[in-house]
Amino acid sequence: MLRRVTTYIRQHGLLSKEQPVLVAISGGADSVSLLDVLVRAGYECIAAHCNFQLRGAESDRDEAFVRDLCAHMRVTLEVNRFDTLLYARTHKVSIEMAARELRYTWFEEVAQQHRCQAVCVAHHQNDQAETILLNLRRGAGLRGLAGMRPVSTNPMVPQGVPIVRPLLCTTRDYIEHYLRDKRQLTWVNDSTNTDTTITRNAIRQQLQSYTKAEIEHMSKTAEVVQGYVDWIENKDTREAGIARLYEETRAYGFSETDKIYDALQRGEGGKVFTSKTHRATIKKGKLCVTTV
Repeated sequence: MLRRVTTYIRQHGLLSKEQPVLVAISGGADSVSLLDVLVRAGYECIAAHCNFQLRGAESDRDEAFVRDLCAHMRVTLEVNRFDTLLYARTHKVSIEMAARELRYTWFEEVAQQHRCQAVCVAHHQNDQAETILLNLRRGAGLRGLAGMRPVSTNPMVPQGVPIVRPLLCTTRDYIEHYLRDKRQLTWVNDSTNTDTTITRNAIRQQLQSYTKAEIEHMSKTAEVVQGYVDWIENKDTREAGIARLYEETRAYGFSETDKIYDALQRGEGGKVFTSKTHRATIKKGKLCVTTV
């Protein structure tokens, strides 16, 4: 997990070790693993926990768990107890929207206070699959099918500290395996996640019948679509570069376009890639293709 996440961070240029990072932590498996991996990777982490006071004793249990975890890990923790119901009534929004607006507004405040470079959230490949299916149900174009990005703007403060998703390279199954079998760490569960009257929860239950490989394929598809969206919009991103290279070389049948692209960017002269019919060699920063 540590190697997988740090490689993903490096590939996408998500974080540096020059400034602190704010880590949103609920106490669930996803955010516990995110905090653990980032601390082990050597990042200076500030944890932020939102108690929305919507689940009574369970909300207080989650807060207590997070306080104990951060004390054990020696991580600075900020906690905010929100009156979410009052906010929802006052602003005439759903409870889910109220919680979203409250947390992202507060994350920006805490990130600025601690001079953090990014707000790290624990969305993973299962969340990506949920997002794609949710967008499909609503009707979506390319941007909707692209799902969540490794980096995005804060929905409440677009010009603020960016939102970063280092766990988009892994699945929920692997996260639980990492915590339980590799790190012997515990987590808490939110009982409302079983409420299938909430559309995202219903989709999450549907995804339980999908295999790990199917979840990974859906997430990979989102990443591919992101590349084409960026290419269309003339954005200079890794995803756009991979999409462009794939279109330029797809007649040759190479299956690892992303690895070819990364090798080109690193200037790995002499690196060779093969397909059933062709061989590609990096020479002087360019890709030279010959028949086998």
